[in-house]
Amino acid sequence: MQQDNTTSGDHYTRDHYRVFFPISTRWHDNDIYGHVNNVTYYSYFDSAVNRYLIEEGGLDIHSAAVVAFVVNSSCDYRAPLAYPQQLEAGIRVEKIGNSSVVYRVAIFAAGEVQAAAGGRFTHVFVEREGNRSTPIPERIRQALARIA
Repeated sequence: MQQDNTTSGDHYTRDHYRVFFPISTRWHDNDIYGHVNNVTYYSYFDSAVNRYLIEEGGLDIHSAAVVAFVVNSSCDYRAPLAYPQQLEAGIRVEKIGNSSVVYRVAIFAAGEVQAAAGGRFTHVFVEREGNRSTPIPERIRQALARIA
């Protein structure tokens, strides 16, 4: 994991993020204009955040009593990416609440300092059975705190 050394608040530089996951672009990620389509970035965000929750927070997406639903997301596009290209998703936690968490997520061409895209992504933790918000489970909260 990488430490945050940012003082300027620039959410588009690599040093703003705490953990990174590799992403391989796929043929169908490209749109008719020959670059990764805007909606695909949201899939990259979702995959990176959930991978962290599964690997570091122990989230069981198939049978846990508490799951996380996306309630808000946004993305700023700064440079085109295209298949075939290796990417990296950087994530960090911006805010942890009682039942919600706001992430900052950025997509980088592998090894690049400046993000090609970056945004925010909000999860609310809910009881799987009743779809009611519930406090973030302690193990997940601890994992989130490590990248805050």
